[in-house]
Amino acid sequence: MDLLNTLVDKGLRRELPSREEALAVLATSDDDLLDVVAAAGKVRRKWFGRRVKLNYLVNLKSGLCPEDCSYCSQRLGSKAEILKYTWLKPEDASKAAAAGVAGGAKRVCLVASGRGPTDRDIDRVSKTIEAIKEQNEDVEVCACLGLLSNGQAERLRAAGADAYNHNLNTSEATYGGITTTHTYADRVDTVQQAQAAGMSACSGLIAGMGETDEDLVDVVFSLRALDPDSVPVNFLIPFEGTPLAKEWNLTPQRALRILAMVRFVCPDVEVRLAGGREVHLRSMQPLALHLVNSIFLGDYLTSEGQEGKADLDMIADAGFEVEGAGETTLPAHRADAVAAAGCGGGSCGPCGDDSPTVAASEAVAGQDARTDLVAVRRRGAGTDLPPNA
Repeated sequence: MDLLNTLVDKGLRRELPSREEALAVLATSDDDLLDVVAAAGKVRRKWFGRRVKLNYLVNLKSGLCPEDCSYCSQRLGSKAEILKYTWLKPEDASKAAAAGVAGGAKRVCLVASGRGPTDRDIDRVSKTIEAIKEQNEDVEVCACLGLLSNGQAERLRAAGADAYNHNLNTSEATYGGITTTHTYADRVDTVQQAQAAGMSACSGLIAGMGETDEDLVDVVFSLRALDPDSVPVNFLIPFEGTPLAKEWNLTPQRALRILAMVRFVCPDVEVRLAGGREVHLRSMQPLALHLVNSIFLGDYLTSEGQEGKADLDMIADAGFEVEGAGETTLPAHRADAVAAAGCGGGSCGPCGDDSPTVAASEAVAGQDARTDLVAVRRRGAGTDLPPNA
């Protein structure tokens, strides 16, 4: 297929494809799906070989968020029956992080619900970062705390944070239909603050919220322009009790095409398969490893993932290998730029009125909503049960 040959050539040169080419990837047929995966896989292997980076989420503060992000189970007014707790103590967060590191994770992502941190919150998180690095000197730490105020990014960097995550989530044109309590521009500003402070920027998207192909291409092109080191791709988990509970718009094939498009647009960036992979990719998850070079190990913020051992078995069975602590994630030209800026080098997950005004596409013909695969997290951080790592 001429399209795929062109996209591979551009990906190997780190050249941006055209919007029309990116849209064409999303429009390919299921008959061409394996060809699409194989083509994007060539680009993935060029820059990342067969390595898979493992990341581990620690939810420092769960629920009770004042923001109205329609996709989020922690949002204002959410009726989702998730765990709710205030800030974990640094020693408890460090213990949770250690479980992920023991399972093979080289990056720990510290996430807290809320619009953004207060200065006191920055103090809390700084102590947590110090506690984690005291136990695991080589582990990368990424913070995901919401919108940053002036000076906060610099304080996090000084405390040892290697990266900061703040996702754009969807296109600028449709953002107001998903969230009204802050703006798309607010999110862009926070990512840029993190970059200016010398942290490795992580910013991605959520697919499956009723967006169009044009919306998906718009947000991925915006991410390319923002130039984060890592791009997490989340697939909406339609939690009961949230405005998007009825949005079941994805098939495994659609999810793979989205991942391939992201890889073609962001060829040399850490593309992370994030929340919702078990729900929407299901038995097709191993194919996604040919497109992404990074995944989360175990559970997410408020939902449970597949068992950590199953993640490791999947990686091995698919012929890939877990990236070691001493290996550099990014290709040399990006890693050198990151090192010059004085930051880590790698990414994190997603973080909350009425139903969104985004025009939701019709449910995929013949696909039943797999509500049985949406499992609320009941173990790990904030509970007395051991974590899934």
